[in-house]
Amino acid sequence: MTTIQVANSPKPAGHYSQAIVSNGLVFTSGILPIKINTSEKLPMDSTIEEQVIVVFDNLKQILAEAGSAVDKVVKATVYITDGEYWGVVNQLYTDFFSNHRPARSIIPVKELHFGYKIELEVVAEL
Repeated sequence: MTTIQVANSPKPAGHYSQAIVSNGLVFTSGILPIKINTSEKLPMDSTIEEQVIVVFDNLKQILAEAGSAVDKVVKATVYITDGEYWGVVNQLYTDFFSNHRPARSIIPVKELHFGYKIELEVVAEL
């Protein structure tokens, strides 16, 4: 088992790793719209589109650090705070993954940490 920490990024504030590599798979922790290299939090009133862009950028960096890539994602779990976001999240997700179609769940939840609208976690192959 290997702990993944994106180079030159601040360590997580909580008791978790950005990702773990185990048995040829990468397991990310929940990824919020907090810029991974600076810990800059998007304003709580930022749009779902702005938040998704940061989350996907963070995902790319974590996967690259682990030796993986977006086209190796096998399962994604997306948490959103309003079912109304499903359409825009689905479109941005489609644009991001392109022809690659990992298994996916989009789960509406009451709230997320820091009042954000989206959180993402994935499992990917190396």
